[in-house]
Amino acid sequence: MNPRPLPALSSGDPSVWDQALYAFLVEKGNRSGSTRTVESYSRMLWPFFDRRAPDAIRPPDVLAYAYGIGASGRPPSTTTIGARIACLSSFFRFLIRMGLVASNPCDAVERPRAIIAPARGLTAHQVRQLLAIVPDTVDGRRDRAILLTFILTGRRRTEVMSLTAGDIGVEDGVAFYAYRGKGGKRGRRELPVPAFEAIARSLDDVGLTLPTMDPRNSIWHRGSSGSRLSSAAFYRRFRQYLQLAELPPTGVHVLRHSAAKLRRDAGESVEAVSAFLDHSSLAVTTTYLRRLEGQGDNAWRDVAVAIGI
Repeated sequence: MNPRPLPALSSGDPSVWDQALYAFLVEKGNRSGSTRTVESYSRMLWPFFDRRAPDAIRPPDVLAYAYGIGASGRPPSTTTIGARIACLSSFFRFLIRMGLVASNPCDAVERPRAIIAPARGLTAHQVRQLLAIVPDTVDGRRDRAILLTFILTGRRRTEVMSLTAGDIGVEDGVAFYAYRGKGGKRGRRELPVPAFEAIARSLDDVGLTLPTMDPRNSIWHRGSSGSRLSSAAFYRRFRQYLQLAELPPTGVHVLRHSAAKLRRDAGESVEAVSAFLDHSSLAVTTTYLRRLEGQGDNAWRDVAVAIGI
């Protein structure tokens, strides 16, 4: 999974601050393995430092930026305020490590208390609704394979959409997939049978098979052309499916929340769900689950039965 090219440095002789910001974004991309993280940090940092050098920033500057009204014309939410401060603070910590500044002006700014967002995630019934409206066409079968992979593996959007033929293998009749997760964490997990079979069928639609594909090629094709389906293109199709299924509009990340909730509802322990999601702590996992019920012993097979596949 290679990060997209970062914004170009200023023309001519870039300042030490331009170079430092560029280096920070490169390091952030290498550590997170997420292009979306780099793009998010880039969108916040480049405009902020467009007309001011980091060593001239003071706490009031951070406060004004964090609480400032953005392009939407509305006051920022507590989540946005916290994200802005965290982004600036992370960059200043990098500058301190590099010996370019002596202190972090963000330390003097109190972060707002986060307001816990309402529970997210589709129920088993809603997942069945979603799958039911996906058409039985070349594109539809590919989209169904993507949806099943999200729901049954719980991986993040970048991790699923960047899967290549070389990431999937079969050993003793069991399919596995390799991934690079958040923070650069690498893993290898079983690929649930319904997802594997849907992927194989989707590839067969365009005359491809996993064993004969170039291992560098994406498993998500763009219809009969065989070219790669982008993450943005799938997002647009996902939103259309939600609308057709009469489900609330939301982002693809809801499928990861759904995967966690469905496993918990199927009886898996919080610890098992936390390991499934590669979370750093149980506290992070509980924000996904919201309601924790019972104990039991089930895995992907129970989720597959619940959503009717």
